[in-house]
Amino acid sequence: MWTRFGLDVPTTLSELCRPDRMALIVYDMQAGIVRQLGDAPAITARVRCVLDLARASGVRVIFTRHMSLPLKLMGRFQLRQAMVWQKLSDPDQVEPWFLRGSPGFEIVPELAPQADEAVIDKIAFSAFEGTPLALILRDCGLIAFAIVGIATEIGIDPTVRHGGDLGLVPVIVQDACGAGDQEAARRSLANLRWMGDAIITDSAAFSAALHSSA
Repeated sequence: MWTRFGLDVPTTLSELCRPDRMALIVYDMQAGIVRQLGDAPAITARVRCVLDLARASGVRVIFTRHMSLPLKLMGRFQLRQAMVWQKLSDPDQVEPWFLRGSPGFEIVPELAPQADEAVIDKIAFSAFEGTPLALILRDCGLIAFAIVGIATEIGIDPTVRHGGDLGLVPVIVQDACGAGDQEAARRSLANLRWMGDAIITDSAAFSAALHSSA
């Protein structure tokens, strides 16, 4: 640990993996998203492993859910984006996949949030855009976040970049992050490594770091 101008500057995983410095973000592990992955059971099990580690270590946990708006409230961008994702040429054919209260919107039961864990709904891919996530982390005095969930190339990448821009240190638990497109996920991780803002690790190293800091 370096100290400069009265500030602690952590540089290692074990220095960050402490309940007073880091939270865990479980990104979009919703029924309607998880079922789209071929390796969904394996990814869900690894996310559960990291979640159990965080809970046992006293790390704060925040879940995110991707939420669709009713068609009348979808603006130009959201309609266009839905048309791209649903491979449609007519906006009248768009179906909001993740309306609040729909079965696909809910977190999978294997990862059911506990009473002292937050669930944040969002309509953007960055978990920080339009949500209280940054305020929660800063108000709790945290400087870093670990992230697991789905999907690396779609939502985890922009959340990590956005978090870095906010002055937080992102920790990506790579083997507990699923992907819809493996090649796109590899490109995302390669670029994030090149940028150097995030620490990219795996479940075993994350577990060792939590135990070390304890």
